[in-house]
Amino acid sequence: MAERYFKNEMPDYIPETSTTLTTATTTGNTLLTLLSMDYNALASLMERQALDIKETVVVETWGRSGQNVVDFTLYVGDLGTAFLLFKSYKVTNNIHDLTLCHEIVKACDHASSHSRDVTFICGRAGVCALGAVVAKHMGNEQLLNYYLTQFKQINLPKDLPDELLYGRAGFLWACLFINKHVGDGTIPPMIMRSVITDIIEDGRRMPNKGKWPLMFQWYGEKCWGAAHGLAGIMHVLMETDLKPDEREDVKNTLLSMIQNRFPSGNYPASGEDSRRDLLVHWCHGAPGVALTLIKAYEVLGDKVFLEAAAEAAEVVWRRGLLKRVGICHGISGNTYVFLSLYRVTRNPSYLYRAKAFASFLLDNAHKLIAAGEMHGGDNPYSLFEGIGGMAYLFLDMKEPTSARFPAYEL
Repeated sequence: MAERYFKNEMPDYIPETSTTLTTATTTGNTLLTLLSMDYNALASLMERQALDIKETVVVETWGRSGQNVVDFTLYVGDLGTAFLLFKSYKVTNNIHDLTLCHEIVKACDHASSHSRDVTFICGRAGVCALGAVVAKHMGNEQLLNYYLTQFKQINLPKDLPDELLYGRAGFLWACLFINKHVGDGTIPPMIMRSVITDIIEDGRRMPNKGKWPLMFQWYGEKCWGAAHGLAGIMHVLMETDLKPDEREDVKNTLLSMIQNRFPSGNYPASGEDSRRDLLVHWCHGAPGVALTLIKAYEVLGDKVFLEAAAEAAEVVWRRGLLKRVGICHGISGNTYVFLSLYRVTRNPSYLYRAKAFASFLLDNAHKLIAAGEMHGGDNPYSLFEGIGGMAYLFLDMKEPTSARFPAYEL
């Protein structure tokens, strides 16, 4: 188990001072110096680092390819670069970021035109949704209408799974993203209601699900995580207008997850994996489930969900300094657990923990990757596996109460 993560030897709390990085030369411990810095000064430092990483990501994913899209997806493809550029634009108001974002989305639009994948993270819906939002920010009504028309022409196969990365929940999230950033009702409620109904009916008809009100399968496994299982599906459903009986099923499904977690506070990857307390990732394990439990507290109002999320966060603090950098299964993604808890509680200890994980990355990521002690990702510049996700996190540290896990938290 220990091989999956670095031992967290950071103090539980360090008071902020006016300390700057110049004192690192005398202390010899740059990480402790970062942890003691004034938050705003540290956030500015992270923003500068993020903008440098962004330029590297653009060169490596867009420039070196000759602006030829090989993988259009948000997950590890060029749409992830566009999403990072859009984030940078929102933080800095740099119009060049928005313009380049538009150009990359345009290329992804062409590359994805015949794709059968329909989700935000891994499919055509992500291209059209981000394209529409970018067009809105550009004030280009014609382009906005084009992307919305393309989005509404996406057909969902009858055999589509229900999970987030490739299934109905991932398409539904794209609908929600458009309605939030373009305008409520842009994607009509009847379209979303049809998808919600299909998800709920699938979850209710799962054979041998026992006491679980809702259960789903991904390649034959009853997955629990954010990427392919219960946590991700429940998270998206809670962003929608559910009927009372549907809300109750979602609530009781989440309560069943809490009741059947590991004694450590971590969560199994699947029902078939109930003895292997190993994974502490967004995609599988406590981090992704914690984000869903926080959403449950916000939507359903029951403190049991906040308490369970806090317990999951303890797992992340102890075992979440993964030997990977990315959003999906790395330190960058795990940091969002603390940011989300800070958003709903305003407890400064959670902001400190977010600061600690982000500072660990700022101080160590590049040298650990270079030394082979940290995995830079199979796609090292991508949003979900590589340093693109780290740059996104650093930009989110600027306004921690507005931070959202990309393509998961709205």
